[in-house]
Amino acid sequence: MDLANCPRCGRLFARHFRDICPNCYGDIEKEYETCTDFLRKNKGATITELSEETGVSVKQITRFIKEGRISLYNAPNMSYPCEVCGTLIREGNMCDNCRSRLRKDVNNASAQNRDMQDRGPSKHSAYQIGDRLRDRE
Repeated sequence: MDLANCPRCGRLFARHFRDICPNCYGDIEKEYETCTDFLRKNKGATITELSEETGVSVKQITRFIKEGRISLYNAPNMSYPCEVCGTLIREGNMCDNCRSRLRKDVNNASAQNRDMQDRGPSKHSAYQIGDRLRDRE
């Protein structure tokens, strides 16, 4: 029996299939039903309108979208915040600006790493043949 504390409410529960306790799972399902009912009636709603009208947090609605439980196909105004800057997006985890900035930073870091390797080992950073000969004596 695998026991764990629920990350949402802190209660101790037997973890079998889910990472949250049965009470919190039921609450999340109720929130999902509330969101889907509202979206059926208001297809043009944004994520902030949905959150304000239903009382469900933007973070939880974003989880529903990323899990595929709420479809963006039928909701043209629905989008969720970028994980880095908060700009509203419709797919992925990051907006195009943050993605290109990350790609640029990774390329710069790899170029710096290649430059360090191209310079060769410095006198103090690598084992030199002279050290090997001295060790024999």
